[in-house]
Amino acid sequence: MSTWIRVARYQLTDRYVYVLLLAGPALIFLVNLALAANGVGARQGAGSFLIVTSSAFLQTGARSITRQLPFALALGVSRRAFYAGTALLAGAIAAVYGLGVTVLQLIERATGGWGLNLHYFRVPYLLAGPWYLTWLTSFAGLTLLLAWGMWLAIIYRRWNLPGLLGFIAAQTLALLAVVVITRWAHGWHGAGHFVTTLTTGGLTGLLAALTVAMLAGGYATIRRITV
Repeated sequence: MSTWIRVARYQLTDRYVYVLLLAGPALIFLVNLALAANGVGARQGAGSFLIVTSSAFLQTGARSITRQLPFALALGVSRRAFYAGTALLAGAIAAVYGLGVTVLQLIERATGGWGLNLHYFRVPYLLAGPWYLTWLTSFAGLTLLLAWGMWLAIIYRRWNLPGLLGFIAAQTLALLAVVVITRWAHGWHGAGHFVTTLTTGGLTGLLAALTVAMLAGGYATIRRITV
């Protein structure tokens, strides 16, 4: 565990990356706030919040591997310890940022959408429940994005660009296979019923399960990586 903490602290030597995670969502928020104040455009900015935040966390997860792994291995840190420490930091960052989203959403609700009826942090269905579910869902979702970015970077490190493209293609084909099988089995009604009846708590559990799968995949892949 002490090695994992040292790895997490080592990752924080590039602390500006984690500070800049706030830059994109904050900038888009200010743009939405200015537009709402001037009566321009829609007052629902949750979509842009999701897109910008997802992109930022995915890239940060990948960067934590591509920039830091070679030097860490040169210092004698094992691959598994490096991965565990990086995953530990990812969970901590997701927890802190998720709490920040929760607090900002509470302020947004208390002020009637910043006095402008602007819905930026209240994402319909995803982040629309009580504060503790907002925090848990944010935590699970942000950790998932960081873990996915880490796994993509590990794939790239191990098999270069052809491997990365093949990995993305395999994930896309898997999704298409699910769609084809559902259609062939005439299961659209059941799938639609599942989606429409899935609670926010159930969604959080699903995100957590996907996160565990991503972390397990990254752990299995990094064990034989070369740099």
